[in-house]
Amino acid sequence: MKIGAPKEIHEGEARVAMTPASARELQKLGHTCLVESGAGLAAGFADALYAEAGVEVVKTAAALWKAADVVVKVRPPEGPEPKRLRKDQLLISFFYPAQNKDLLEQVKDTGANVIAMDMVPRISRAQKMDALSSMANIAGYRAVIEAGNNFGRFFTGQVTAAGKVPPAKVLVVGAGVAGLAAIGTATSLGAVVYAFDVRPEVAEQIESMGANFVFLEFEEAQDGAATGGYAAPSSPEFREKQLAKFRELAPDMDIVITTALIPGRDAPKLWLKDMVEAMKPGSVVVDLAAERGGNCDLTAPDQKIVSDNGVTVIGYTDYPSRMAAQASTLYGNNIRHMISDLTPGKDGAIVHNMEDDVIRGATVAFEGAVTFPPPPPKVQAIAAAPKKPAAKELTPAEKRAQEVALFRKQTRNQVGLLTVGGVLLLALGLVAPAAFMQHFIVFVLSVFIGFQVIWNVSHSLHTPLMAVTNAISSIIILGALLQIGSGSFLVILLAALSIFMAGINIFGGFLVTRRMLAMFQKS
Repeated sequence: MKIGAPKEIHEGEARVAMTPASARELQKLGHTCLVESGAGLAAGFADALYAEAGVEVVKTAAALWKAADVVVKVRPPEGPEPKRLRKDQLLISFFYPAQNKDLLEQVKDTGANVIAMDMVPRISRAQKMDALSSMANIAGYRAVIEAGNNFGRFFTGQVTAAGKVPPAKVLVVGAGVAGLAAIGTATSLGAVVYAFDVRPEVAEQIESMGANFVFLEFEEAQDGAATGGYAAPSSPEFREKQLAKFRELAPDMDIVITTALIPGRDAPKLWLKDMVEAMKPGSVVVDLAAERGGNCDLTAPDQKIVSDNGVTVIGYTDYPSRMAAQASTLYGNNIRHMISDLTPGKDGAIVHNMEDDVIRGATVAFEGAVTFPPPPPKVQAIAAAPKKPAAKELTPAEKRAQEVALFRKQTRNQVGLLTVGGVLLLALGLVAPAAFMQHFIVFVLSVFIGFQVIWNVSHSLHTPLMAVTNAISSIIILGALLQIGSGSFLVILLAALSIFMAGINIFGGFLVTRRMLAMFQKS
C-alpha cells in the first residue's frame, strides 16, 4: 500500500503525521511512503531527510491524495480535503466524530474508511496507539514551561546572600495524562505542587510524583473504569464543594494549571472570576481546556490576557504544535503502530479487521456506513478497585477467644511435629546400629541448638543478614577450635582452614557494615 502524509492546511499547525524515522518502520511492513513537499518543514524535517529515508516526495497535495491508498494526517480533513477522498481509501487522523457530524456524513458519502486516532480505546493493548495521551503529555509539559515564562520568580526555593526566595506553589486541576505531565515537570523544577482530581484512584499516582493531593470530603466518588479512564460530570452538590475548596486555595497559589475536559463536552468552569481576583498579582493561570471553552472564566482561546489584578491567563490551544518536532515524532509512532496492527502479515496488505477491539473502536466510517459510536470494548480501561468490607471491631471476649484458638492451633502443630519426629527416631532406632543413633541424636540436637542460637542473635548494630552469617561463622570457629588439637594432620589442616575462612567472613562483614554506615553520615 502507498501511505501518504499531506501538509497540514490548518492555520498554525506545524506537526506532520509521518517522520523519516516512522517512514522507515512503515517500509519494513511492506508499504511505500509518500509525503507532500514541505509537509515536515515546520517540524524540522526537510524534504531531503524524507528522501534519504526512501520516501517519495510529491509536489502537490492533490497528487498525493490521488496516489495514496492510505492518507495519514494530524488534523481532521478540512477545506478541499474531504472531497479528495475516494472509495476504499483509508484516512487515519484525529477526527472528533462527536463534534464533526457533518464532516462524518460527508466522508461517509465518499465511501472512504476513516480511523480516528482520538477514538482509540484506552485499554492496555492500545497504549502504543493512544495519540490523545501522546499529545496531552506534551501539552502538560509545555503548560508548565509557558507558566514559567510568564511567572516572575523561580519555581524552586533558594536561600542566597541577596535574600530568600520562596518556592512557587502550583495547583494542577485534573490529574489525567496532561495533569500528571504538568505535575512531573513542576516538581522537577522545584515547585511545591498541589493537585486535585474527582477520581480517588489517582491520589496515589499524584503523591508518588511528589505532589500533594487536595482531598475533598464528599460521599460522591467516581470510578474511572465506568468512564473509560476519564472523569465524569459531577453532581451540583459536589461542584459547589469543589468550588469552595478552590476559593480556599486561590490566595496561596502562584500558578494554576487546569486540564479538566470530558471528550465530546464543553469544558466545565472550575476557576471562576472571583478566584482569579483572589490570586496574588503576578500569578499565572494556564488553561489547557481553552479549545472547548476553557476551565477559567477569563480564558480567551489562543490568547494571553492579564486581569485587572495582574494575573496572567493563558488560553493557547496549540501546545503540541509549539513542540512540533517532538509531537510529530510521538504522533508518527502512534500512526505507525496503528498501521502495524492493520498489516498483520507484514506484507504491505491492509486488513481492516472490524472484530479487533482497537480497530473497531477507532473506526468511525467503514464501507460507506457510519460506525460511530463504537460498541464498548470487551476489556475495561481501568479495573475497578474491589471494595473492601469495613473491619469489624472485636469485643474483649472475642479477642480473648481468638487468642485462645490461635494458641491451641500452634500447640497442636508443635505436638504433631514432635510426635512425628519421635516416631521417625524410634523407627530409625529399630534398624540402625547403636553407635549410629548416638551420633545421630547428637547431630539433631546440635542442629536444633544452632538454629536457636543463630536466629536469636541481635542485629541492632548491623543488618539481619550480617548478624546471621556472623553467628554461623562463630559456630564454625567454635567447632574448628575443638578439633584443632586432634592427632590427625588432615583434621588439623581442615580446622585451621575453617578458622581462617570464617574469620575473613566475620571481619570482612564488619568492614563492609562500617562502610555502609559511613555512607549515611555527614562528612
